[in-house]
Amino acid sequence: MNVLRQISINGLLAIGVTFVILTKGIDLSVGSILAFSGVIAASLAQGGAYPVMVCVFFGLLAGAALGLINGFVIAKWNVAPFIVTLGMMSAARGLTFVYSDGRPIPNLSEGFQFIGGGDILGIPFPVILLLAVFIISTIILYRTKIGRYIYAVGGNEEAAIISGVNIKRVKLFVYTVSGFLAGLAGIVLTSRVTSGLPQAGTSYELDAIAAVVIGGTSLNGGKGRLWGTLVGVLLIGVINNGLDLLNVSSYYQLIIKGLIIAVAVMLDGKSNKTSRA
Repeated sequence: MNVLRQISINGLLAIGVTFVILTKGIDLSVGSILAFSGVIAASLAQGGAYPVMVCVFFGLLAGAALGLINGFVIAKWNVAPFIVTLGMMSAARGLTFVYSDGRPIPNLSEGFQFIGGGDILGIPFPVILLLAVFIISTIILYRTKIGRYIYAVGGNEEAAIISGVNIKRVKLFVYTVSGFLAGLAGIVLTSRVTSGLPQAGTSYELDAIAAVVIGGTSLNGGKGRLWGTLVGVLLIGVINNGLDLLNVSSYYQLIIKGLIIAVAVMLDGKSNKTSRA
């Protein structure tokens, strides 16, 4: 249960990144958006100044707004997602430090702390949130029109345009979803550590992308399943936990994660070449 509680944050990020990668995009800003949403929610939850739902609403709104900006720039001006989200990664982190004055925001209300630290019938609440998001996202991707459009845009953007798909709306949607879920992950993390940390989420995008790629979602877009992402999240979580128990330095852990991503990408490239042949 402790491992499941730990992976819930990366799971929320990875589901949002899956939406983006399925359209042949990338989102490097999720870690910074997580931090910004966390300090926004924490500032409202400090000392119980506002009800929990108000804190959650504005935290989610902050994440969705930054994701919407990503999607708007990418869709409107056809700028490379790598460049846009890299810029947002820096801008959102700067906003976080400006808003919090570079200081942690402590003394959060007990109701807010339940989001990341509470249990329902022995099941950690963050795990329940992750399962709920997974089910809703699965329905969106496999039972709705927008879900089919996401796969179509990633599979062949030109063919999707000819078929009448509004690819700008699709891209706007997936980046907003990614920002929204990064905001939710930020709220869960802030609640769990009982403080809004401006440095939170650093390198979290690495774990999220690693989980998505390991789960079988192709970086070339149009191919992948959410259940694979969930398996990737579990694998990354178990690896992280195992390395911590073995007292492996965090520096070496970064090297190992980088190698895992590189191997997964190589296998994906080999699979794509085989399928084309």
